[in-house]
Amino acid sequence: MTGPGTLILVRHGQSTSNADGRFTGWADVPLTPRGEKQAAEAGRQISEHELLPDVVHTSVLRRSVRSAEILLEEVDRAWIPVQRTWRLNERQYGALTGRDKREVRQEAGPEQYQAWRRSLTEAPGPLPADRLAELRADPRYAGLDGTALPAVESLAGMVARVAPYWADVLAGQLLTGRTVLVVAHGNSLRALVAVLDRLTEHEVEDLNIPTGAPLRYDFDHDLHPVVRGGGYLDPISARSAAADVAAEGHA
Repeated sequence: MTGPGTLILVRHGQSTSNADGRFTGWADVPLTPRGEKQAAEAGRQISEHELLPDVVHTSVLRRSVRSAEILLEEVDRAWIPVQRTWRLNERQYGALTGRDKREVRQEAGPEQYQAWRRSLTEAPGPLPADRLAELRADPRYAGLDGTALPAVESLAGMVARVAPYWADVLAGQLLTGRTVLVVAHGNSLRALVAVLDRLTEHEVEDLNIPTGAPLRYDFDHDLHPVVRGGGYLDPISARSAAADVAAEGHA
């Protein structure tokens, strides 16, 4: 009997908002030149480890879409099936969207800032009504009713929208033995890892996903991770980059 396939998680390359130190959320910002290089490097690592994907999943935001395109070009897999879903979008940061992280930390204080960024249940204020109306008019979200398109989310809310995609789509593909690539966002990947590893609230707070760093998960026949937390293909670089993510807004 063939065992489950391999799951590879990659956060998109650096975006313009990442470079500027801003909360991005569902704002549709492009990659920086550095971000494009990170996506290509992720592809090289995947190729070197002989983990060529059979199918790829992205959000509907351009930084995820473009990172996947660059990565697949690097591994000569531009032809594989692609599935895009709003469920893999970045966290809806509501009123914080577009704001400078350092300014928010100074205004709200370090404890509240950290809670908004990393806790399981805390959420800032909602996106203003006019900006929410713009999102609801976006053709990418035409199939969502008003309650499904959030004005703001906690990480727990993200777990609630990512978990069905794991159960209904990703898990089934892995059970057929395929190598499944997910190119998404820092918080949608945190939510997915929280589901895979059954993270505690404290563990979720300490989890930081760096840009452009492939994270590999292998599974037993019950789709439990063989190694809790998976393994980065370049663990030294990933550890350093994750520390940089944790420090955002503190300098």
